[in-house]
Amino acid sequence: MNMEILMQYVTYALMAIGILAFLVAAIVQVIKELPWLQQIQTSVVALAVSLILCPLAVVIACQYFKIVIVWYYVFASFIAAFIVYLVATGGWERVAEMWNRTRYKGK
Repeated sequence: MNMEILMQYVTYALMAIGILAFLVAAIVQVIKELPWLQQIQTSVVALAVSLILCPLAVVIACQYFKIVIVWYYVFASFIAAFIVYLVATGGWERVAEMWNRTRYKGK
């Protein structure tokens, strides 16, 4: 695989994560004031929306590009849902904090 193609795929993946995180945040802001969701924490609602939206996005993308849906696509979308959840709930700060704690600090 060419490095240019690999970077293109990484860019597409980051773009998809960003779009899905925006959609999760927007949907949560709209539905969190519903009467039956007011007793549930917002981060739990965001996780649930992310776990629904990510597999749905994979199925829609596979249908659009006429790709056969394989079980590991759906499994990977559930793993990606946790990443989308972290990004949607301000997880960049947590990820940056973890990186700074584990990063080698030379003298």
